Amino acid sequence: MKKAVLASAILASLVAGTANAATVYEDDSKSLSIGGRAEARFNISDKNKKDDGNAFEDKSRARINLKGKAKITDDVTAFGKYEAEISDSSKSTVKSRYVYAGFDTQAGAFSYGKQDSAQVMLTDYTDILATFGGDGVDLVGGNEDKRENNFLYAGEFNNFTVAANYIAEDNNGNKDSDSYGIAAQYAFPFGLSLGAGYVNGQDGTDVDANQYNLAVSYEFSNFYAAATYASAENGDTDLTGYELATAFKMNKFIAQAVYNFKQLENAGVKKDDKDYFALEGIYKFNKNLRTYAGYKFQQLDDKDDELQVGIRYDF
Repeated sequence: MKKAVLASAILASLVAGTANAATVYEDDSKSLSIGGRAEARFNISDKNKKDDGNAFEDKSRARINLKGKAKITDDVTAFGKYEAEISDSSKSTVKSRYVYAGFDTQAGAFSYGKQDSAQVMLTDYTDILATFGGDGVDLVGGNEDKRENNFLYAGEFNNFTVAANYIAEDNNGNKDSDSYGIAAQYAFPFGLSLGAGYVNGQDGTDVDANQYNLAVSYEFSNFYAAATYASAENGDTDLTGYELATAFKMNKFIAQAVYNFKQLENAGVKKDDKDYFALEGIYKFNKNLRTYAGYKFQQLDDKDDELQVGIRYDF
């Protein structure tokens, strides 16, 4: 339910398979697992009419991933992951979501490739919905997930987790330039987790952009609540964003809700960029099959409400 707020989440995502992944090979020194999903889903909104006049848009997709690890010494393990996503629409595409490899040691895990930034373990506190959300606190480049040319370190020390990353310049004017960041979290034994982070980037210009992140979550029995807050400076523009999330599990049904807000301020003029509520229900038939439906209630006049429904099979 709470995705990546446990202290071992980053390390688990680096070296372990998904919950439904199948181990296709394993011996005393190495293993290989395969997993993924088939997700048929659609979106209904007036914003979809801009392309063909039809409010209905198919957003189906499939993912497949390979994860491997191999023992080098008693204290060092090599690991790697590849994950692809295939969209099923008139503009069908295949893209690589993750491509990275590295070493897991007693001092932590070191990896390079296309992977999440250090800040993702904080933004995942509130990015819990299968449909909407997760776009209120990505204010500057280098804060997001699935970043190329990314050097990442993640270490777990009892209930304390720290991560740091450096994203090398990709020489592409349409993308962000060099970026670095550090994040940390502490998970208390009674369900409370606290996190903080900092990221510095250039957003493809010579102007430094700085962002500070704070996150908190609490889980008790079948109830979960979380909040993330971010403040940033990008040249002459000040940015503020926050996300609120809550979830309640009732047997096989999960009810979830989020609120996302982002505001820009330049020369004393403020502009709201994100402002919406989203409600979602998920029904899990078993560990493999689930259905869900979510509705986004836009609070901005130039944005349209959205309904998204899907059925997902994990393998």
